[in-house]
Amino acid sequence: MSYFDAASAAPLHPVARQALLAALDDGWADPSRLYREGRKARMLLDAAREAAAEAVGCRADELSFTPSGTRAVHTGIAGALAGRRRTGRHLIVSAVEHSSVLHSAEAWEADGGQVTQVPVRRTGAADAESYETALRPDTALACLQSANHEVGTEQPVAAVAEVCRAAGVPLLVDAAQSLGWGRVEGGWSLLTASAHKWGGPSGVGLLVVRKGVRFAAQGASDERESGRAPGFENLPAIVAAAASLRAVRAEAEREAVRLRALTARIRARVPELVPDVEVVGDPERRLPGIVTFSCLYVDGETLLHELDREGFSVSSGSSCTSSTLTPSHVLKAMGVLSEGNVRVSLPTGAAEADVERFLEVLPGVVAGVREKLGAPTPTAAVRQAEEVVVDSLGKRCPIPVIELAKVIGTVPVGGRVRVLSDDEAARLDIPAWCEMRDQEYVGEEPAEKGTAYLVRRLT
Repeated sequence: MSYFDAASAAPLHPVARQALLAALDDGWADPSRLYREGRKARMLLDAAREAAAEAVGCRADELSFTPSGTRAVHTGIAGALAGRRRTGRHLIVSAVEHSSVLHSAEAWEADGGQVTQVPVRRTGAADAESYETALRPDTALACLQSANHEVGTEQPVAAVAEVCRAAGVPLLVDAAQSLGWGRVEGGWSLLTASAHKWGGPSGVGLLVVRKGVRFAAQGASDERESGRAPGFENLPAIVAAAASLRAVRAEAEREAVRLRALTARIRARVPELVPDVEVVGDPERRLPGIVTFSCLYVDGETLLHELDREGFSVSSGSSCTSSTLTPSHVLKAMGVLSEGNVRVSLPTGAAEADVERFLEVLPGVVAGVREKLGAPTPTAAVRQAEEVVVDSLGKRCPIPVIELAKVIGTVPVGGRVRVLSDDEAARLDIPAWCEMRDQEYVGEEPAEKGTAYLVRRLT
């Protein structure tokens, strides 16, 4: 089995396993106690904090261990907003943040706060200028990920941090995807990360709050972890997380070169091997191991199941793999194709032979899914002079796009196809299809049922 979903959770690093087992023997006592076993546990905790702080590039007393990366995000955002409540109740986030950040923003908005969501370019990157425009006198906090978890695009953290610093606004950086590869540059104020993203054990997060940043931890607290993560520390997991972070950093420069070459091969060859594919994300400013592409006329869930049958574990942002049947918020914000979406995220040590086998298998899998799905005759295709109406109501992705592709040739150049659909994904996938096929997306109109999407034939 080839595991290609390291962006979700990286396999446990051998150093993490060794450190975890050793800490189970020596780190079981309460590190707040003064007797011998407690002192030994405290030494392990302090050493882990020093190692993690060195990797982040911060002081040890600025770093707290939390029960998860999500908890670090929630605690960091809530504490920073509370600490600056006199400034105002305005929060800025990018449109492609991890769900943990967006959920915090939703909770803040529900509590009466205001949230500005900064848009991104088609590559998935935000602009410092957009953050500067979004800043207000009552802005309490801004958030920006260091790199995107779905498409691998690196964000301009240093430039955004400078804009925020000039305005006196702290910047919280979600560094979950990038910390294993290196420090986050720039004058950020708060940082969060998650150990299972770099090969540490799950259940350990990092929260860094720079000295001088106003911060008021919310909820019940105790004396542990500066009051930011109450409860008994999972010391064996913390030790393993710090040890594995140091280990992956030692390998990062060499491994990044190797993985960049493998993902570049995937980015280049997938469009050559599989017709009607869009590779998404920034082609240059990206994490080493992530490559994402979307396949027209493919059911994303079926595609992932078929790849699993062939021995490949990958993930997807396709609406067809979601219980809500809505496209990934990241792909939606980028304005790219969502149907048949595949994210390949290679773990450290991924074999070149496995990547080659993936490229050999993929064309047949996609072709098989397309054949199995078929290209059904539109429910209703009525000729109205220069326009054809396609009724795809009640049909989910990628059927509306397939039906559009089937009938576009039945109208003359300059003629239009009106696609009726009640699937939210159509709002994203039909314009993306038009761009890929050199047709003109005219826009959308309300319909008696669902929405009418208008396409003009150009070629």
